[in-house]
Amino acid sequence: MERFILDTSVFTNPDTFNQFARDAVEATRIFLQLARRADAEFFIPGSVYEEFRLMKDLASLGGDFESVVKIRSPRRYSLTIPSEFLYELIHEVRHRIDRGLRIAEEHARMAAQPGTVADQGALITRLRERYRETLRRGIVDSREDIDVLLLAYELDGVLLSADEGLRKWADKVGVKIILPQHLRRVLENLTSCSRPQK
Repeated sequence: MERFILDTSVFTNPDTFNQFARDAVEATRIFLQLARRADAEFFIPGSVYEEFRLMKDLASLGGDFESVVKIRSPRRYSLTIPSEFLYELIHEVRHRIDRGLRIAEEHARMAAQPGTVADQGALITRLRERYRETLRRGIVDSREDIDVLLLAYELDGVLLSADEGLRKWADKVGVKIILPQHLRRVLENLTSCSRPQK
């Protein structure tokens, strides 16, 4: 039986949840219906579940969600990960910090030149967008990301996430991945496989 580890983005990213329904809560309901019938187990780390509950009102679905999806955090204190992963992560973070500093310097120079910036608010917004893009895209950038990655690694599970950084780093440690746009079809296939043969 396959084990699937869920990230919040499965339920909050419109590109992913729209394959189930236009509304995120209704999409979650349909996901749960399919997941309940699938020949698979579904897990979500506690930190990710809390994040999800803060983003979406699950009052009507909480019991259903928790009866289908197991809430379980990785065993952080006993789990061993490849040291190369940590080495690459630190290298990547350092590289991104350097790039972020260059972006900040560029915007500081623009702001210092008289008459070049008509709208300081627009300049700050542009700086924030470029800085965020440089530092966060394509990398694990939160405790929740790490929890999903570690749990998938620990359980030898399949990662379900729309987060490209999380998928990229999961691939580096050998975690199986399903692209989010295929999620509904995969669930339907798992559901049809679990039906008794005539």
